[in-house]
Amino acid sequence: MQTVIRRAQSSACAALTDLIFKSKQSNGYDDNFMLACREELTVIPAQLTQEFWVAEEGGLKGCASLRIYNQTSAEVEKFFVCRECQRQGIGQLLWQKILSRASELGIFHLHLNADPAAVPFYQSLGFSVVGETPSDSIPGRRLPHMTLEIPKICK
Repeated sequence: MQTVIRRAQSSACAALTDLIFKSKQSNGYDDNFMLACREELTVIPAQLTQEFWVAEEGGLKGCASLRIYNQTSAEVEKFFVCRECQRQGIGQLLWQKILSRASELGIFHLHLNADPAAVPFYQSLGFSVVGETPSDSIPGRRLPHMTLEIPKICK
């Protein structure tokens, strides 16, 4: 079966939230941590009006979204792959869709706030850690802030 990357549908909010929650918890976080992150990790219909993509292969396998801030800058958000599908190329397929859409839209500066466990993956995509930012869910927790400049040859 081949993986299909397509736009997320509003009917998928609950399934996307479940996938994201399980993927995040696979990094070893306890139930109290996950409860604190529940609101931040929940997908709502308004988010699906953005550039929000899913990977399917006999079911939902991953997701990624792009929040556009202006004509040249966007944030990569909700980039998750189900635990059992990690290291199988699904993240790369989602990344290619995000990169392609950013290029089509004229976006050349991407940024994101990474879970510390995901930093190596984002670095493999070309992102660099440029600082830290406060967590939206956990008081006192700091997250790596990463950026990527899309080369003009991708446009």
